[in-house]
Amino acid sequence: MNTRIGILGTAQGPHIQSLLKSFHHHSVQPILIPPTFLTSRVPGHTTAVSLSEQLAINDINALLVRSLPGGSLEQVIYRMDVLHRLEKSGVRVINRPGTLEKMVDKFYTLALLADAGIPVPPTVVTERFEQAMAAVSEMGTVVVKPLFGSLGTGITLVDDPEIAYRVFRALELGRYVYYLQQFLPHDNEDYRLFIIEGQVVAAMRRRGTSWKTNISCGATAEYVNPDPVLAQLALNTADVLNADYVGVDILISNDKPYVLEANGIPGWMGLQTVAKVNIADLLVQYVLETAAAGGAF
Repeated sequence: MNTRIGILGTAQGPHIQSLLKSFHHHSVQPILIPPTFLTSRVPGHTTAVSLSEQLAINDINALLVRSLPGGSLEQVIYRMDVLHRLEKSGVRVINRPGTLEKMVDKFYTLALLADAGIPVPPTVVTERFEQAMAAVSEMGTVVVKPLFGSLGTGITLVDDPEIAYRVFRALELGRYVYYLQQFLPHDNEDYRLFIIEGQVVAAMRRRGTSWKTNISCGATAEYVNPDPVLAQLALNTADVLNADYVGVDILISNDKPYVLEANGIPGWMGLQTVAKVNIADLLVQYVLETAAAGGAF
């Protein structure tokens, strides 16, 4: 079988480069497809101009999604529509479009996890300024997050009603949704667990110099072999979201673990610096095995 693998993304970042190197070791040359280069015909097929050729994406065996960049509402919805259409045509999309939709915004992810009984921080989401201010009075110190985003960008700690007033009025002008989580003391550390095919393949403790623990914000990574409670919590999260692979962030406050976020297109550069396995190799192996199995769901 001539396995053809597509990667939705570009070659600019280190994650794509590490994946290309791993695919090369398997004598596979994946096709890089920029997310903005997709063209659909109805009736007909979806095509794309890759970095090297014009192709019908329906001819590939599996598509690894490594980039779904922001854009207008039309652009975001169209890209997801394409992934759904490809999956329906028989292309194995990793992660599945339905899974990516569950993790595209923090509220939907958190609600699904909470409904499944997974512990998450107390959270209030609203469009009303008055309700946001009431949430601050109720919860005290809150973490204000954008619904979309990663790497800790745009996350603010608010512990004063006057500051909350100014921050929330500014968000109101931009027509943003207020996404507020109660701040949970955590000794400036949390955990990232990386799961592939129902297994925790790598984990780290992130230690920050402030309450933010993102590596991109200056936190340092330490190797950990997660205890069974954290590992099972991460595995349950992956199961609820039906994820092929996922990065799960867990915080411990007052001896109780909470799932903060789950990322359906997770990075691993920081984790790789302390991991005892090559994460890209494991992900590539999973993609190739899935494609060889006929993309079975």
